[in-house]
Amino acid sequence: MAQILVVDDEVGIRELLSEILADEGHQVMLAESAGEARRLRERARPDLVLLDIWMPDTDGVTLLKEWAASGLLTMPVVMMSGHATIETAVEATRIGALDFLEKPIALQRLLATVKRALRSPEAAAAPQLSLGALGRSPALADTKKRLAQLAQSGAPLLLRGERGMRPELFARLLAAPAAPFLAGAELLGEAPSDLLGKAAGGILFLPDLSRLGRAEQRNLEFLLARAEKHKARLVSFSPVDARALAEKHEFDAELAARLGELTVRLPALREFAEDVPDLASLMLAQLVESRACPPRRLSIAALNALRHHAWPGNLAELEGVVKDLGLGSFEEEVQLEDVERALAARAAPAALPEVLLDRPYREAREAFERVYFEHLLSREHGSMSRVADRSGLERTHLYRKLKALGLPVGRREE
Repeated sequence: MAQILVVDDEVGIRELLSEILADEGHQVMLAESAGEARRLRERARPDLVLLDIWMPDTDGVTLLKEWAASGLLTMPVVMMSGHATIETAVEATRIGALDFLEKPIALQRLLATVKRALRSPEAAAAPQLSLGALGRSPALADTKKRLAQLAQSGAPLLLRGERGMRPELFARLLAAPAAPFLAGAELLGEAPSDLLGKAAGGILFLPDLSRLGRAEQRNLEFLLARAEKHKARLVSFSPVDARALAEKHEFDAELAARLGELTVRLPALREFAEDVPDLASLMLAQLVESRACPPRRLSIAALNALRHHAWPGNLAELEGVVKDLGLGSFEEEVQLEDVERALAARAAPAALPEVLLDRPYREAREAFERVYFEHLLSREHGSMSRVADRSGLERTHLYRKLKALGLPVGRREE
């Protein structure tokens, strides 16, 4: 019926719960410590976790916090303890625990709690990718800090960045817990009063202003005029600035200016490459937990190769590669060769910018150099020695050149 993980350091309790739950038709996994529970959680997404609070290595509340912070609290968790305080139970519930069982656990109470937990929305909800626990790189950490500062405002906000950035992930950082979050240009086809009612107290997100037609723009203008009254915040994304929206995409210039009065630039994925390993691991865990692919994990070499790729397609490209790895790798641990295969399958000859020949010589040379070194870094998976050999540049000169072009420095082999 369901896969249930029982985490308790007392062997008698583990065996008793396993026997009872197995008799009810459930598949039971057992962990005697938080460390073992972590490893089991990385390999699979159980339908329910029965988690003891007091354990010798890490207590259950701390483990619950870890799962919540890393986006792994995607299943109902019931805490267990024989001597927990009310404050501990309240804290666990606040973090995300569904219920609390006091030891010794009565049989009927156990079965009723398990039955209710397996019916809860968390038991069936697909895990969602979130940037909440990320921020190793200064670029992503600073962007999150700026968005947190602006989260209290109700003013319209424009997110600017390259295509493929999955701007919805950044927009979700502005939403309060449990607040409505509505996303998609198709929302502009709904009745404005109904849409504002659904978004009241939350966020209404439009993913790409450059693709909105005249009729959709008129609806957006109507919403903008009434959003504050309904306490709904309009957040939008555009890959180009307000002037380009008006000149190249037939967007109403005045509306574009109003939407862009408050603007935050989103860093491209290459600017927060330090977070790529964590992002890739979360994306793969999401696929595994959604049962879209068999249990998979990324080796250190595979993570390093992903980190040093240039990612011209940004987060959308990373998601595609991770999905390829989850479905196409033969072994449970994804290796460097798997990453090289997946990246090579997507590689295309680097194209010079269309306006290159219209630029002044210095700008044209810089644009060519950026494309050239992005291609070499991607081709050699960030190996600085191989990029130096291919380009014919001395290593120190190569580092200075990449820094001047704003490109990530690849890995060193020394």
